[in-house]
Amino acid sequence: MSTVGEGRADVAIIGAGIIGLATALRLLQQKPDLRVVLLEKEATVASHQTGHNSGVLHAGLYYQPGSLKARLCREGKADLEAYCEAHGVPIERTGKLVIALDESELQRFEALKDRALANEVPGLEEVGPERIRELEPHAVGIKALWSPGTGIVDYLEVARAFARDVVERGATIETRRALESIEQRGDELVLGTSRGDLVARRVIACAGLQADRVASLTGDDEERPRIVPFRGDYYTLKPEAQHLVQGLIYPVPDPAFPFLGVHLTKRIDGSVLAGPNAVLATAREGYGRFDVSPRDLLDTLRYPGFRKLARQFWRMGAMEMWRDWYKGAFLADLRRFVPALSGDHLEFGPSGIRAQALNADGSMVDDFQLGGSDRVLHVFNAPSPAATSSLAIGRVLAGEAVERFGL
Repeated sequence: MSTVGEGRADVAIIGAGIIGLATALRLLQQKPDLRVVLLEKEATVASHQTGHNSGVLHAGLYYQPGSLKARLCREGKADLEAYCEAHGVPIERTGKLVIALDESELQRFEALKDRALANEVPGLEEVGPERIRELEPHAVGIKALWSPGTGIVDYLEVARAFARDVVERGATIETRRALESIEQRGDELVLGTSRGDLVARRVIACAGLQADRVASLTGDDEERPRIVPFRGDYYTLKPEAQHLVQGLIYPVPDPAFPFLGVHLTKRIDGSVLAGPNAVLATAREGYGRFDVSPRDLLDTLRYPGFRKLARQFWRMGAMEMWRDWYKGAFLADLRRFVPALSGDHLEFGPSGIRAQALNADGSMVDDFQLGGSDRVLHVFNAPSPAATSSLAIGRVLAGEAVERFGL
């Protein structure tokens, strides 16, 4: 990784997470002579959402047919599998079971199946109790969707491979260089940073948890959603319990929320995650229960969209907080589909932060949201499955940049 660059760029990319890196890669594949500089405020690439990802390579079951998520997840998964194979990044197609536990879940189950079929999820199969036990011997349920193409990968390793690739193609990654301001000067943009100015012809902002704040620096935040952070805490299964999970075991999700419920996830290193829950984070980049950023918390509490969301779903929020603090409640949810699990099998695991875009009316933005002007492009919203979709999102952004910016 580079330290300080030349001070000028054709395109500056804000953020060296997996989306920023994928965008740089796609841009350089199209326009190899461009001077591309990535600005990353942390000491290493992929320090936040990418580096705290559970590692699922999604097949596209959940997303509204015709949405950007549905299309780019399908395209991005194929692109990423090919890239990983070509660059020696391990992946494993574990398959995923989405299990209906009783008849009360069948209506949601059928709706999910219809959505997955509309999205042309490869190899999708509806299975009964016997087949569930064949695939996951310790799981129970009356029906399940089996997605054999769903897999696992270490997205931090993917991001590092992207970083090596873009540097070899001539890009500069400037770590420990935080963006502070953006000003237009003639036909160029002057980016004020923690380590001096960078002059760029054009800018692509892939700022993740800081997306709305970067948009405000360019005046592109009007009538745009705000980022409200939700923390997801995991347990991990102790080694002696890892045999209870062969792949990925998920419940049928509630379509009113973008979260998929507490589930069990085998990882590429053989470990197994249990979780996550979804509680309001008191810091956008704080991964511990007691991490608090006064600025972040006040921004959330002052936002009308959050207050409207909280009034509507306070009961569910309270339940999530209870489950976050009480291990027995967390375990009870897990045991619904893997009864053999016990409290002795669980130990505290990692946490992640989801950058949830929220509209002023309290509605959550579900789809990817990209946009901007003829000088600056923004990724306003890119939650899961953004990592799976990264190369496809990067291709869309690069194409937009070439067209809008006249590169």
